[in-house]
Amino acid sequence: MARRKLLLLLKPFDVYTVRQSNGISHTTNPLILQHLENRCKVHKDAINFCQDILSKKPIEWEPVFRNNLSRPIRNVDLVVTVGGDGTLLQAGHLIDDSIPVLGVNSDPTRVEEVDMLSNEFDASRSKGYLCAATVNNFEQLLDNILEGKTVPSNLSRILIRVNSKSLPTFALNDILIAHPCPAMVSRFSFKIKSDGMPCSPLVNCRSSGLRVSTAAGSSAAMLSAGGFIMPILSHDLQYMVREPISPAAATSSLMHGLVKSDQSMEAMWFCKEGFVYIDGSHVFFSIQNGDVIEISSKAPALKVFLPPNLVY
Repeated sequence: MARRKLLLLLKPFDVYTVRQSNGISHTTNPLILQHLENRCKVHKDAINFCQDILSKKPIEWEPVFRNNLSRPIRNVDLVVTVGGDGTLLQAGHLIDDSIPVLGVNSDPTRVEEVDMLSNEFDASRSKGYLCAATVNNFEQLLDNILEGKTVPSNLSRILIRVNSKSLPTFALNDILIAHPCPAMVSRFSFKIKSDGMPCSPLVNCRSSGLRVSTAAGSSAAMLSAGGFIMPILSHDLQYMVREPISPAAATSSLMHGLVKSDQSMEAMWFCKEGFVYIDGSHVFFSIQNGDVIEISSKAPALKVFLPPNLVY
């Protein structure tokens, strides 16, 4: 039987950099410097730990830093990400629905540390909402996966079409359609469609943009903006108009709602320029006046090994 192949996708170390090339720190607070240096060390230790575990298993594996990978991931049986949700999200942009993903939270937040340093700075580390593993349970979870005792869940992703052409990246968390300048007004309209026919009124908006999230992303920016957490395996999408200008619009039920799994949202953009941001600020596509953006949950699902508390 062929040996299984695994890709180890790693969060880079430079995200913790606080010193310039000449050794001078960007911060004058020694507690912040110490905190960031410790975060980097903990992350490195987690990578070394995972690599040591993999070296003992009957599998072929290759480590790659996420900033060195832009091509689609193929010809592997499993992707293990070591970092946080951001690394898992990036993996999701490069994987179809045939390869499962296991996230390892390399540097979980320590509640006592956050409390102790709350008057100095925000000492939060990695939330790792979608990460099922830490160094504490990685080997046991990996063994269960290799032995077929643990199976992944199918998470919905967002398919985006601009003028009937599909964008090459699916969103696992959410998308934001907005003007590239946050101080500018975003002008657009949208309606919900079912079987190609409108099933909601046309909503005309002047606001700071339109956010649409999956169930997995409903606990992130959507929740912070006043949305609600959806069951993680739901195939519905949740949308919200950000900061509508009209006082009446702010209280309208049309500003926030659901796009059911058998529906789609059709939006038309009325600004000279705009962007569709996918899962944050790093992946985006430009749009212009008159473009039609279709949003649905018809993208291929992503197979993810989830923490038990999210599934049960």
